[in-house]
Amino acid sequence: MPDLDPISAAVAPGYAFEGAALELGGLMLDAEHLSDVHIRIPLGMLNRHGLVAGATGTGKTKTLQLLAEQLSAAGVPVFAADIKGDLSGLSVPGEGGEKITARASSVGQTWEAKGFPVEYFALGGQGTGIPLRVTMSAFGPTLLSKVLGLNDTQESSLGLIFHYADSAGLPLLDLADLREVVKWLTSEEGKADLKDLGGLSPATAGVILRELIAFSDQGADAFFGEPEFETTDFLRTTSDGKGLISLVELPNLQDRPAVFSTFLMWLLADLFHDLPEVGDVDKPKLVFFFDEAHLLFADASKAFLDAIAQTVRLIRSKGVGVFFVTQSPTDVPDDVLAQLGSRIQHQLRAHTPNDAKALKATVNTYPNSAYDDLGQVITSLGIGEAVVTVMNEKGAPTPVAWTRLRAPESLMGAADPAAMEAAVKASSLFAKYAESIDRESAREKLAAKLEAGAAKAEAEKAPAKKAAPKKAASKKAGKSMVEEVVTSTTFRQVMRTAAREIVRGMFKTGRR
Repeated sequence: MPDLDPISAAVAPGYAFEGAALELGGLMLDAEHLSDVHIRIPLGMLNRHGLVAGATGTGKTKTLQLLAEQLSAAGVPVFAADIKGDLSGLSVPGEGGEKITARASSVGQTWEAKGFPVEYFALGGQGTGIPLRVTMSAFGPTLLSKVLGLNDTQESSLGLIFHYADSAGLPLLDLADLREVVKWLTSEEGKADLKDLGGLSPATAGVILRELIAFSDQGADAFFGEPEFETTDFLRTTSDGKGLISLVELPNLQDRPAVFSTFLMWLLADLFHDLPEVGDVDKPKLVFFFDEAHLLFADASKAFLDAIAQTVRLIRSKGVGVFFVTQSPTDVPDDVLAQLGSRIQHQLRAHTPNDAKALKATVNTYPNSAYDDLGQVITSLGIGEAVVTVMNEKGAPTPVAWTRLRAPESLMGAADPAAMEAAVKASSLFAKYAESIDRESAREKLAAKLEAGAAKAEAEKAPAKKAAPKKAASKKAGKSMVEEVVTSTTFRQVMRTAAREIVRGMFKTGRR
């Protein structure tokens, strides 16, 4: 095959890295022939982010599994959303066979059945996993507006509501708290509180309340509350130095896609705010796989997309790598796509004019390749094959490589549910997050305020007592009550909360 040798000559030098690297597979010369060139990704470049794309059924999940295994073995913690339940098998040694042996041999892989350390999580405890919860205040108005589908005016009003709650010392812990604050600010008793801030129109408040009710009907109540998850708990390793793989179960994704994708974005934004700057590191502190990424970007405002792009750009310096997993590169906005240093492109189909347009746009994003027609290569890729280009150790793109990917060494399927449940209860995080906490928040404080107002109004209507001594006694008692309230622990806590400024970042998120 002398006419094919130039491909190996053009590609091989680009993947001869000196430092630690993840092994992806072997270079294919055409649909039938493999070279002995190994295609790899430098470990130190994984915080330059990446993309795994391809049509349904082309092997994206197995690629994610392959990357997660090697990252864990290298001591790098991994976070991934387990949308179909297939990734739970990472904890179980794989099942060999003739096909696995043949694939491994073809790409120079010494295959060995292995299981990896996995921690299971579930949003709000819905599913098998340690509950992941966030307070409404920490989630913030910008991400919530994306979930609720609010327009710019409604988003601005929601931001005003959050600002008022912060200033008034009304903790927003769950959806019920936010609903009660909206109702208060449109009531006769509370609407004066926003007089100096422009007020809240009843129409906008009505839209927000209706969307919050619909959001609640999707089961979102379980996501918001306490104890709030500390995202730094994802950055853990085992006693033998392996990176812990954190898998979040996402049941019924089709019923509430925006909820899940936006919740994942909050996790990423929260990591950005919590982690210190580390600059360039030998290996990432965490690699975050963002599956079904198109759900995050669909119908998003320009401001929201700008915030995502900024978060992705800056979180690299915190030592976090982000891989977006989606069907087509065109699902990812150009500003974000431009920051993704590693590209693993599985097969794309070109059955419709829109498919052909997406294919052309995909090909145009790649550097020059040694293949005569890269578009034809992408449409003819087999299952478990991909077109790869990554950043080399100097930060330059490597040559485009048609790659047969290695086989994962863990189970390519779901783990046993009973074993998963046992692993959850045995986790050191179970005691920390399993039980929900319902402390005093905006709902209770506003209810007390309304009750106090009603009592005061009732007292004013009562006939004045004629006996002078009783008047004096009443006055004295009233003074004693005020002193008691002012000196109480609850009052001091309210004043501290009202005075405390919550720092919000690019998504206006913040923790109490």
